[in-house]
Amino acid sequence: MEIGLPIATGNESFKDIMQGLACANIYGQYSLPFHLNFGAGLRYSLFTINEFSITEENFGEIHTGAVFLKVGWDKFHTERFATDLGVKFGYSMNFANTDLNKVAGLNPRIINSTIFEPTLGLILAADERNSYRWNIGYCIQGYGFSPGTIGLPSNSAYDPSNFNKLTNYLVVGFGYTHYFKNNTPN
Repeated sequence: MEIGLPIATGNESFKDIMQGLACANIYGQYSLPFHLNFGAGLRYSLFTINEFSITEENFGEIHTGAVFLKVGWDKFHTERFATDLGVKFGYSMNFANTDLNKVAGLNPRIINSTIFEPTLGLILAADERNSYRWNIGYCIQGYGFSPGTIGLPSNSAYDPSNFNKLTNYLVVGFGYTHYFKNNTPN
């Protein structure tokens, strides 16, 4: 299980207009004896409209639900410290739920996309069955954000050629892992 704060980057209009509030992952993972691991899970992210960055009155948010697979490499360097490098990839549904979309009859506006996220985890084992981690990821979603995604009637002085740039964000947070078998250093 991981909980983090998403920080919008990349697509200029997404970075300026949306502010990240939460990102949560829950997944199962199986580690092979030679440090390779595989997993599958669910993800939820929430971004809200920064009302100070737009001139129109428009309240709302973008909810993202995703399913993903994870492939990674993990290694205990000492009895208590490990690292986990991985990549999550899958499918997401993004729901732009805003006042202006509601007025236009498009609430919520649904955007289907792919999701790709390289990750790094620094793990501290509490005992053989439990550990805590600091994790960082860079999530890339397969859709371009524009002011129209949240119902704004104009481009808000953004260059439309940048709307095709993928929506992405940095995720920084913490996690908890429960091991169902003894967690011994390899």
